[in-house]
Amino acid sequence: MTATKVEVSERLPPRDRIIVAARDLFYRHGIRAVGVDAIAEAAGTNKMTLYRHFDSKDELVAEYLRGLAMEKHDVWSALETANPDDPRAQLEAWLVEAARNVSDPKSRGCALANAAVELPEKGHPARCVIEQCKQDGRGNLAALCRKAGAQKPELLADQLFMLLEGALVCTQSTGHSGPACNFIEAGRAIVAAHLR
Repeated sequence: MTATKVEVSERLPPRDRIIVAARDLFYRHGIRAVGVDAIAEAAGTNKMTLYRHFDSKDELVAEYLRGLAMEKHDVWSALETANPDDPRAQLEAWLVEAARNVSDPKSRGCALANAAVELPEKGHPARCVIEQCKQDGRGNLAALCRKAGAQKPELLADQLFMLLEGALVCTQSTGHSGPACNFIEAGRAIVAAHLR
C-alpha cells in the first residue's frame, strides 16, 4: 500500500500524530493492509519515532482501539446528560445515534468489528480491547433497557445489539439503501414490543 497523506496537525505531538494517522489508515484500508512505513509517513514522522512510542504495530492497533472504546463510553455519557432521568428518551436517543452511524455514507462499518475480523488471534493485544468494549456496550444497553422498564431487559439489549451489529455489516454488503436503511424503524418496533 502506498502512503496516503492524512490530515494531521503538525502542532500535535508525534505520538498523537501517529495515532491520528493510524486511525484514519486502519479504518479506510484495514489493519493488515497498512504498514508502519505508511503510518509514519502519513504522520509526518519516521519508523524510529513510531517505535519509540509503541513497542510494536500490535500495540499501536490496541491503542487505536482503546481510543475508539473511550469515544463509545463518551456517547453513553452524552445520552444520559442530554436526557437526565428519562431512560426511555435515552433509549430513543441511542437508536437515533446508532441510525446516524449506520446511514453515514463514509462508514465502513464498526471499526471494532472490522478489527475483530482481521485479528482472530486471542493473544493479540487488541482482542481484549475489542471484546471488553463490545461487552461494555451490550452491558450499558441492558442497564438502560432495565431502567426503561423492559420486562426482559437482557433480551431487549441482545436484540438491539444484534440489530446494530447486523445493520453495520449490512451497509458494507448491500449499501446504505439496502435493509439497513430501516434500522431505526426496526429498532423502534423491537423497543415498543418490550416496553408496553
